[in-house]
Amino acid sequence: MPDPAPAPSSASPVLAITTGEPAGIGPDITIGALLQLAGTNGQDAAAGHGGGADFRFHVIGDARLLMARAEALGVAHAWQRRIADGHVEVRDVPLGVACEPGQLDARNGRYVLALLDAAIDGLQDGRYAAMITAPVQKSTINDAGIPFTGHTEYLAERAGVPRVVMMLAGPQPAHGNAMLRVALATTHLPLRAVPDALTVPMLAETLRIVDHDLRRHFGIARPRILVTGLNPHAGEAGHMGREEIEVIEPALREMADANIDARGPYPADTLFQPRHLRDADCVLAMYHDQGLAPLKYGTFGHGVNVTLGLPFIRTSVDHGTALDLAGTGRAEHGSMIEAIRCAINMAGHASGRHGNGASAGGRH
Repeated sequence: MPDPAPAPSSASPVLAITTGEPAGIGPDITIGALLQLAGTNGQDAAAGHGGGADFRFHVIGDARLLMARAEALGVAHAWQRRIADGHVEVRDVPLGVACEPGQLDARNGRYVLALLDAAIDGLQDGRYAAMITAPVQKSTINDAGIPFTGHTEYLAERAGVPRVVMMLAGPQPAHGNAMLRVALATTHLPLRAVPDALTVPMLAETLRIVDHDLRRHFGIARPRILVTGLNPHAGEAGHMGREEIEVIEPALREMADANIDARGPYPADTLFQPRHLRDADCVLAMYHDQGLAPLKYGTFGHGVNVTLGLPFIRTSVDHGTALDLAGTGRAEHGSMIEAIRCAINMAGHASGRHGNGASAGGRH
């Protein structure tokens, strides 16, 4: 491993990484990503786009669990070196009960939320510049007696904001690594509930959030947003549903009046092609699988989940806990690397220390 980068100063911005479900691959990919980034000379600012070595990381999780996982992965010495060089600090939050890789235990449900709360508290009091989250297991938290539908909703509640927007982004290797960003009008809803959730005010607010955060955090001066229809063929002029006519089109007219470049509604089955997306900065899809199926097909393993509309920066991986891979050394940490790089880039834009088109940022 190369020599460590120069130690950052105590004034360097700090990014929090929550290690997620302890029985899953969250600890593994956190360790792997930070070691790989250190191997490219200190958090590499999104592959060399300036300023990344100035960042420090607080890894929030059970310290003994992290060391045990590093030992299982055969990188315990390297992990100790990363902590010693000053770029990485472990904020020890004890597990509820001892944890074995791949073995869920509801008694650790509250532990997972404690990790999130520690990061949110640090963001709200200014200690952290951004948070990056490893995947959680929703069922474990619910089995602990805590209603939980996902990171996105939990962060919105803790931040006290009425609406946030889930956006996933990533390069498409099959198309020259062109950046694809997909935001969702609705997130974790049963499909039968989606039409009732779509209203003109809700869609208009969603588009405002997407436009605002693409400008603020990604440095896009005038975002171009393509909006899908809800129904097949975007409703076929009302013959396959009227949501396009009664909800989506009025919201788009409102955006035009607000000088926001949002266009559509487009049929979702043909929109996700390079010729349509070439000059677009983001697609707004109406529901979870409509937008994320094509995005994950094109970018999986290198995608980033970003929560827009929060008063702080949050990025995450594009996958789940992969319980069968925990502790085996077979978990890929590419998405965690991209989530870290994206957080660095977003924090740079927010502070004026931005780079040049780092992961998930800039135009194509």
